[in-house]
Amino acid sequence: MKNKNYLKGFGIKLSVVGLLLLTIATTEGCGGNQGEKQNAQTEKKNEQNIVRKEIDYKAGETTLKGYLFYDENKTEKSPGIIVVHEWWGNNAYNQKRARMLAELGYTAFAADMYGNGLVFDNPGDSEKNAGVIYADMGLLKERITAAYDILVNSGFADPERIAAIGYCFGGTVVLNAASLGVPLDAVVSFHGGLAGFKADPAIKNTHVLVCNGAADKFVSQEDKDNFKNQMNAAGATYEFKEYEGALHAFTNPETTEAGRKFNMPIAYNAAADSASWNDMKEFFSKYFPVN
Repeated sequence: MKNKNYLKGFGIKLSVVGLLLLTIATTEGCGGNQGEKQNAQTEKKNEQNIVRKEIDYKAGETTLKGYLFYDENKTEKSPGIIVVHEWWGNNAYNQKRARMLAELGYTAFAADMYGNGLVFDNPGDSEKNAGVIYADMGLLKERITAAYDILVNSGFADPERIAAIGYCFGGTVVLNAASLGVPLDAVVSFHGGLAGFKADPAIKNTHVLVCNGAADKFVSQEDKDNFKNQMNAAGATYEFKEYEGALHAFTNPETTEAGRKFNMPIAYNAAADSASWNDMKEFFSKYFPVN
């Protein structure tokens, strides 16, 4: 009898243990599946799908060709950034920078300042077309405003938060656009020309970062001094960064070959390229964050 009662009790205990194990296994299984679902949803949410959209638009009677870059997986509008090209035109390099900004979470528009998507492979044509813009601030404002309007009306950019960056020629363009009163929250000039820069009162409304090569033969000490004096007199908020040993056009990997080919004092500088991009990201984190 004792053995039977013992076995009976032992059997009950085994049944209880089995039920507990089944409950735990079921709970863990449900929890695990739920966790996997949540992880999958998070991963999907964090995935990027950067879209490149070619856009023909107009400034006055001139047709321009730009490229909009945005993450189609984002559910909310992002701050928008106009990207203005070097004097070579709105080429693959300029579009690459726009894509990099989209990867940071912005909506970016690689703008065309020349018209008809013109891209050049020689300094002669580049200088001629850049000179047309330099010589006419009204034209500069008209064309950058056309790019601004495309970005604002794209449906992917927050129309209340628009900035601009530019390279070489484009750096000069975005600095002057801010001074001319284009409503930009922030601008960043990468190795942009500074000769004869004039800071009008409107530039107080824009935060400015200048990323300049310390060895740039196209930007004199007089140019730098004038820029800083103009900005200080206007009461503008700005940062001026210089990169030791960096020549003009230091952010573009194709620059060194172009410098050799056309006997120009320009060269790529990987350290300055990386440092200036990081300086831009830090600057934007303060004055133009994604969120």
